Amino acid sequence: PAEGLHSFAPELCSEGVNGSYFLRDSNGKIRAIFKPESKKKPDRKTNKQFKMSKIQGEQLRKDLSSMINEAKERYAKKQTKPQKTDAKGNKVKRGYTETVELQIGLKNYDPQKDKRFSGSVKLPNVTKANFRVCVLGDQQHIDQAQKNGIENMSVDDLKKLNKNKKLVKKLAAKYNSFLASETVIKQIPRLLGPGLSKAGKFPLLLTHGDDMVGKVHELKCTVKFQLKKVLCLAVAVGNVTLSQDELTANVMLTVNFLISLLKKGWQNIRSLHLKSSQGRPFRLY
Repeated sequence: PAEGLHSFAPELCSEGVNGSYFLRDSNGKIRAIFKPESKKKPDRKTNKQFKMSKIQGEQLRKDLSSMINEAKERYAKKQTKPQKTDAKGNKVKRGYTETVELQIGLKNYDPQKDKRFSGSVKLPNVTKANFRVCVLGDQQHIDQAQKNGIENMSVDDLKKLNKNKKLVKKLAAKYNSFLASETVIKQIPRLLGPGLSKAGKFPLLLTHGDDMVGKVHELKCTVKFQLKKVLCLAVAVGNVTLSQDELTANVMLTVNFLISLLKKGWQNIRSLHLKSSQGRPFRLY
């Protein structure tokens, strides 16, 4: 013990076993092998920083700042063009709020054999600026939705679609998400068929005890992951009206949640890009 690290410097393993060191005595004989704390691999479950260690926070902020500024320049440029009018003579608004999307490429994953992951996470800030939610409600929820300026449809409105596949598909495309009263949600398959389910937009339950406005806001802040047959997917993580800090918070939480869904964590990530609707892509990883 007296001749330990006080007398002899540790020697790096010739075999190169993940940063391990040999400790030899005065005769050159190996007496111990150890690994410094600095060389040990962080534990994903206990080390919260592990998941974000491969994304540079400073670079992310710079990229988001550039993305926001470029989007503002594009919008301002469009406002300088001659104003157009529609058939009724009303002025047509130029430009729109661009959505910021996280584009994900995966590797070491076989969608045919491996379990396809899915999950959703609530972000601190709204994703799409024009996120549309429709309430399919009973009379009480219809009155409440109209009072709060939330789009809504009654059972009678749904019956008018007559289970027409094209009309149901058009309805699914019109809205990003749906909420339905308990008495209505049971009738959805009979009234609309499988159209909303196929579009991945089957309504979420809305009870009379729920805060409708809060529920709608929660949907606007929620990101859903659903792996299909291909190794690439994209999710909206914000829009260009958010501040740099708000976008950063959304992106970091989204990436953290994605890594937690993957079987091998970062080893399943081929690439991560951020891109606004009309802007250039920025590579994160």
